[in-house]
Amino acid sequence: MKLYYSPGACSLSPHIVLNEAGFNYEVEKVDLASKKTEKGADFFAINPKGYVPVLALDDGQIITEGPAIVQYLGDQKPASGIVPKAGTMERVREQEWLNFITSELHKSYSPLFRPTTPDEYKKLAREYLAKRLAILDKHLAGKQYILGDKFSAVDAYAFTVLRWSQYTNVDLSPFPNIKAFMERVAARPKVQETLKQEGLQKG
Repeated sequence: MKLYYSPGACSLSPHIVLNEAGFNYEVEKVDLASKKTEKGADFFAINPKGYVPVLALDDGQIITEGPAIVQYLGDQKPASGIVPKAGTMERVREQEWLNFITSELHKSYSPLFRPTTPDEYKKLAREYLAKRLAILDKHLAGKQYILGDKFSAVDAYAFTVLRWSQYTNVDLSPFPNIKAFMERVAARPKVQETLKQEGLQKG
C-alpha cells in the first residue's frame, strides 16, 4: 500500500498509524500547490478531491479521508489495538472523537492557514477553537490519551491537528492537559520516527 502525504498536513495522522501498527508501506509526497506528486503524477488523477491523505491499496482501490483511512488500517491490524473492535462502545467513542476532531477542530484551523482569510474571521475562528479546545482539555484530565490509557488512532489525529497551533498563532497555554498530551504523544518512538520521515523533526 502507498500513502500520499504532504509534510505536517492531516496525512500525518494515518502516517503515524501506519508506523504504530507496524505496516509495510510506501509513501509519496504531494505538492498541494501544484497538485503534483514527487514522481510528477497529476494528483487530481489519483484523488479528484485534490487533497491528502490518500491510501492506495495493492488492488488499485484508493481510500480518502483521514478518519476512514485510520479505521481501515486499524481493522487490518486488530492486534495493534490502534482502533477499538467494531461493534463495541469503545469503537463508538473512537468514532465520536474522530468526528469531533474533523468537524470542530480540523475545519476550524483550516481558514487560519489561508492568507485571504480576513483578520476578523481569524479572530472569531480562534475564539471558537478555544471553546472547543476547552472541551478536549477537560476530557483529558487524569487521562494519558483521549480514549484512556492506550494510544489510539484518535490520538494520532488530535496530535496532527493540534500541532498546527504553532503555525496559526493558536495559544495552547490555557490548556495544560492538552499541552501534556502533546508532549506525551511527541515522545512516542513511532511518532518521532514519523516526524523525521516527513522532515518535521531532525535526527
